[in-house]
Amino acid sequence: MPLDRRQVLLGGAGAGALVAGPSAMAAERPASAAWLSAREFGAVPDTAGDQTAALQLALDAASNARAPLFIPAGRYLCRTLTIKSGVILAGAHGATILMQAGDGPLLTGSRVEDVILEGLTFDGAKRPLDDNQGKALLVFDAVARLSVRQCRILQSGGDGLSLTACSGLLGQSEISGCKGAGLLSTDAKGMEISQNHVHGCADNGILIWRSSPGEDGTLVTGNRIEKIGAASGGSGQYGNGINLFRAGAVVVAQNRISDCAYTAVRANAASNCQIVSNSCSRMGEVAIYSEFGFEGALVSSNLVDGAASGISITNFDKGGRLAVVQGNLVRNLVLRKKGEARGIGISAEADSLIVGNVVEAAPTVGIMAGWGPYLRDVTVTANVVRQCHIGIGVSVTTGAGYALITDNMISQSANGAIRAMKHAEALGRDLAQQSSESFRNIAVFGNVAL
Repeated sequence: MPLDRRQVLLGGAGAGALVAGPSAMAAERPASAAWLSAREFGAVPDTAGDQTAALQLALDAASNARAPLFIPAGRYLCRTLTIKSGVILAGAHGATILMQAGDGPLLTGSRVEDVILEGLTFDGAKRPLDDNQGKALLVFDAVARLSVRQCRILQSGGDGLSLTACSGLLGQSEISGCKGAGLLSTDAKGMEISQNHVHGCADNGILIWRSSPGEDGTLVTGNRIEKIGAASGGSGQYGNGINLFRAGAVVVAQNRISDCAYTAVRANAASNCQIVSNSCSRMGEVAIYSEFGFEGALVSSNLVDGAASGISITNFDKGGRLAVVQGNLVRNLVLRKKGEARGIGISAEADSLIVGNVVEAAPTVGIMAGWGPYLRDVTVTANVVRQCHIGIGVSVTTGAGYALITDNMISQSANGAIRAMKHAEALGRDLAQQSSESFRNIAVFGNVAL
């Protein structure tokens, strides 16, 4: 019985099952008359000849026939291929390689729908990419219901994958060795990015951006992101595992992020985002950032082990406000040798609740409420803070708003359990040991200092 599109998508006899099996690895095409093979259109693997024309002919035929296309194992040198609606393109997992032979994207599609890519390796060979052609190895614009699964995107001379106004899934794929970011998604229409391995990229891992602030709704879950550099420099634009810019209502959950030059998760002007249950190790700067003009951030149940600071909810002067920081474990922070030294476990400036966290070994302050005049309505309660230089700091600079510090357990703080702060300077005596009445804007009670 011929395979229809629904059968392929469901996977019972679909692209995944057909490509992954031994017959798909060895045969010219899977054992079904419904499939087309790139060999039938003149594509020859493992030769020095350019295979662009033959592969494009095969893609067009597959789109016209609404039939899935299989590219047998081998290495195919090619330039830009254009994909049309309804194409299911599959390869032998780990063995079908499309190798960059030009300076544009290897694969592109614009204003099409229902595209499936599976089991393919796209190798950019570190060739420079033309800025005028998207500067990514795969470039998709306004593609509805795009599915990229179990693919490899390697050695791009720019970004690995660029998506603009797309919906669909990027899953179970590897992106590595990119000169720019692994993935850039702009103005998504409903994307899920899950269970991918993004590593060894020179500037960023996963970027979720919008051209103007608004609801995005992308799900970034279960990815492994590691060894992300900041080759282009800057003060945080690069070097991030996951970066949200203007993208609201994004969920970043259960990712493993390690060894980034700057930040594990940086949310810039991104409102109503959830950063939940991520494991972050060895960050060069702040591990988790919600900054600039955002309203609403939930930062919960994350583990941070090794960073210049743990969690920062900041830039009230730019409109950043309204956060819950709950149930996180932050430990083993360090002072930077260049730039701002930092060394703060958790900090928040405006309209925020810091509750039920554990902070250990922060070289400056375990938990900081406000900075200078930028403090309004911050509650710090039911936290455990230990082995920090100062346990909890709260700003009392002229113009600072109100803070409530209550029911915290603070131990082994070398320079006081709770201190009034004027920026980085501690004022007066330890407020865990004496009244806070001399400071008009803070209330401190019910804490235990050991």
